[in-house]
Amino acid sequence: MRKSEIKRKTAETEISMSLDIDGSGTYDIKTGCGFFDHMLELFTRHGRFNVSLECRGDSHVDYHHTVEDTGIVMGRAFREALGDKKGIRRYGSMIMPMDEVLMLCALDISGRCFLNFDVEFKVMKVTSEETEKRPMMAGLFDTELVSVFLDAFCRELGLTLHVMKLSGENTHHIIEAVFKGLGRAMAAATEIDPKSENEIPSTKGVL
Repeated sequence: MRKSEIKRKTAETEISMSLDIDGSGTYDIKTGCGFFDHMLELFTRHGRFNVSLECRGDSHVDYHHTVEDTGIVMGRAFREALGDKKGIRRYGSMIMPMDEVLMLCALDISGRCFLNFDVEFKVMKVTSEETEKRPMMAGLFDTELVSVFLDAFCRELGLTLHVMKLSGENTHHIIEAVFKGLGRAMAAATEIDPKSENEIPSTKGVL
């Protein structure tokens, strides 16, 4: 039963999460930031994980603490649900197309934290066609928070992750491809390999 429940409370956020790695992609996610909710829903659906997550954060300041602390909790949830990682495939990768965007996500559940985030954004906040027509309408989600989330997630899970944009212009599509690609790559890496379901996938015998 590869499941976990995590609760974490600080002066800035209060987060509760339940995870079932061997799920069907169902989700109930409420972070207080609609765009971030949508990205996590994409990650969950494409990874076919079952996730229930609620965050009460200091969004009156901005979404930085909400996003970073959610990354901490999600990384911790996966680490606990995977246990000793016996039988997992360990590695996963995805080249994710999202309209004009092509995104590479490759990862190793190695127990070692490393993030290579080779993605540049032309804007500081996520924009839609409407905000591009009317520049005074500022977006709500800082694009730099994508790497903030991934860094926290990698650190808590012990994950080596490479994310590289191969092509693309639209900021929304770029971020969407990151989360979809991450979900697909995590699904591949956490899958149990029937050929070695009782083995740790490492010559060291531990991950």
